[in-house]
Amino acid sequence: MATANANTKGARKKEVKKETGLGLTYKKNENFGDWYSEVVVNSEMIEYYDISGCYILRPWTMTIWEVLQTFFDAEIKKMNIKNAYFPLFVTENVLQKEKDHIEGFAPEVAWVTKSGQSELEIPIAIRPTSETVMYPYFSKWIRGHRDLPLKLNQWCNVVRWEFSHPTPFIRSREFLWQEGHTAFATQAEADQEVLEILELYRKIYEEFLAIPVVKGRKSELEKFAGGYYTTSVEAFIPNTGRGIQGATSHCLGQNFAKMFQINFENDKGEKAMVWQNSWAYSTRTIGVMVMVHGDDKGLVLPPKVASVQVIVIPVPFKDANTDAIFSACSSTVQALREAGFRAEADLRDNYSPGWKYSHWEMKGVPLRIEIGPKDLANNQVRVVRRDNGAKSDIPMGNLVEKVKEILSSIQECLFNAAKQKRDACIKVVNTWDEFIAALNDKKMILAPWCDEEEVEKDVKARTKGELGAAKSLCTPFDQPRLPEGTLCFASGKPAKKWTYWGRSY
Repeated sequence: MATANANTKGARKKEVKKETGLGLTYKKNENFGDWYSEVVVNSEMIEYYDISGCYILRPWTMTIWEVLQTFFDAEIKKMNIKNAYFPLFVTENVLQKEKDHIEGFAPEVAWVTKSGQSELEIPIAIRPTSETVMYPYFSKWIRGHRDLPLKLNQWCNVVRWEFSHPTPFIRSREFLWQEGHTAFATQAEADQEVLEILELYRKIYEEFLAIPVVKGRKSELEKFAGGYYTTSVEAFIPNTGRGIQGATSHCLGQNFAKMFQINFENDKGEKAMVWQNSWAYSTRTIGVMVMVHGDDKGLVLPPKVASVQVIVIPVPFKDANTDAIFSACSSTVQALREAGFRAEADLRDNYSPGWKYSHWEMKGVPLRIEIGPKDLANNQVRVVRRDNGAKSDIPMGNLVEKVKEILSSIQECLFNAAKQKRDACIKVVNTWDEFIAALNDKKMILAPWCDEEEVEKDVKARTKGELGAAKSLCTPFDQPRLPEGTLCFASGKPAKKWTYWGRSY
């Protein structure tokens, strides 16, 4: 892709008047996978790397990650959770202490087997997640009830090697995340924290990335390997008809405490085991944002996370006073920056205004400001929204308050549009035939279920195909009424609850 771009640079110059040479080859509704790959590269979010499944995260991506990190880090500090950093490597015997846990991750673990030319006596694993890295030290640091709760978080990378279709942000061999690991004296404290963290994950998706999510609990089959129960926020991609796990907050129960002997003396002088949680969200969040909001012109960024919220572009005509227009652009940027907006001017003179419009639309900048001779004469600017293309003229006098208003409206409109599309994909079914029809129709399916693991395995087996099997996404906390006598859609046994089902990433 990069070489094609380089070759078209020269051609672009001739094409700028038509604003072409920059657009996408693929349409979101026609060829979603190729559209997505093209958007993340052309918007300068990622660059492909020479190791499959690894990607370079460019500054346009890292700014979004930093905005989310700044929010989340401040919130967990209010909860008295402290940041730490544990090593990347873990020995085989420690990794295999919790059998269910390592069985869940075994195929994905990458191993270091050589140092220079010599084979290592004992191969060393690279963390796929850090439970087994951290918990031997929890056991060392926790002795009595006064050492509890122990609440740690780390911002790091993890490596998960074995999988088929790598997709930037969504499935990559190395990714960035935060992982929180906490230990408590009681289950009640652990249960409470699970939900507090899940609420922060909802905020990341809904309030920052403008993506609607469902909060709920994972089935026994889909929960975290070795955990007690898993809660998650689930998003949905209407174009592909697939659910996507947005972030997870797990209660690990006392399982790991048993394996790693994390015991303490309680206030009655008795020996007890701790209750533990672990919770994480990753750079996958950014991929979900691209999929949900992007369009045929490229990326669409919610203002709260955009690296540049406002781009100012000069529109000089042949005999116009270019200096005055450029100077107006610079002072507009300065006024916006002083008011706290992330604003930039594109003053490059080797690209036409039309080319710049396309370029910044591709990069998803929420608001474009154009300043030409007419605007200068009328002491105004022309503003154009990225989300709906709406144009309006704003007097320079109330620029700051108007921009604030428009950006807040864009943030809200993106969420509402995404929610409307997601809600239109939710289908309530009661029977297997309805379920299959809805599945083929790319729906997020809400169905009554008997909550039996064998039945879920059977659903997976019966729906296996080219597009992948259906599975339970989550059982929403917000449960609709279950009329007495309702039967499970898959087994015909009495239903115990409503659960979301679908294909997923």
